[in-house]
Amino acid sequence: MANSFEKIYETVKKIPYGKVATYGQIALLSGNPNWSRVVGYALHVNPDPDSIPCFRVVNRFGEPSSAFAFGGKNMQILLLEGEGVEFTDGRVDMEKFLWDGK
Repeated sequence: MANSFEKIYETVKKIPYGKVATYGQIALLSGNPNWSRVVGYALHVNPDPDSIPCFRVVNRFGEPSSAFAFGGKNMQILLLEGEGVEFTDGRVDMEKFLWDGK
């Protein structure tokens, strides 16, 4: 049976190119809606950022993480913009770019 971090990583791998998901959404899709903080911990120690696109996870307001472990908040923004994700006033346009979980 996969541990919580493994479940989270498998869910994050499913976020499509050019889309974002929230910590709460990843928690829910990984099996426990109360894992939002666990999602943050897991992504902070992501063992394979090339395969596990943790930069696609933002908070519920569409804001990137100020503690993004792989180059900081500006790097997360650059990675998302590189996939065509648009920001307005520092937030992702969630209506346009939020992953539907399918």
